Amino acid sequence: MINKDIKEKNWQIIESEYLFKRPWLTARRDTVKMQNGNIIPEFYVLEYPDWVNIIAITEDEKYVMIRQYRHGIQETRYELCAGVVDPGEDALTAAKRELLEETGFGEGEWSKLMTISGNSSTTNNMTHCFIAKGVRQISTQHLESSEDISVCILTKDELRELLVDNEIVQSLMLAPLWRYFAENNLL
Repeated sequence: MINKDIKEKNWQIIESEYLFKRPWLTARRDTVKMQNGNIIPEFYVLEYPDWVNIIAITEDEKYVMIRQYRHGIQETRYELCAGVVDPGEDALTAAKRELLEETGFGEGEWSKLMTISGNSSTTNNMTHCFIAKGVRQISTQHLESSEDISVCILTKDELRELLVDNEIVQSLMLAPLWRYFAENNLL
């Protein structure tokens, strides 16, 4: 059995300085004091807004995926529909908005699958992962000028093949997909 009564070992922030602030990238340098008294004079944190991603399943049990170029790895890959939670917006509203904007799909029955961190050591945001069952196309895409997204409707077998063959590489999308496939005996 997991011991959940282990004492928290939070660090004390002694000093904090913003090094860079932009809408999509904010970098902060903290001086922190650990519980054991040790001082870390330079600990860097990247601040981002929370994100959402959606496992969207159509009425006929197909998966709404997207393909887009990712400049960080300089490749075009399959992904879940995903995006940023805008200031003042709750995660579910953001997820529904992102699915509609990026794919034109909406409605259905929505549930939260999990909340995860991309890198809890150096980033401050969380990714809220949703499942939307019974979605259908209700609109066209409404993409931002920086988006060039193809919508792909895949069968369970096609999506499983992408997972097994490591064709989806974004860890914040792999975690909910593998969990969903495992919990629903789809592997």
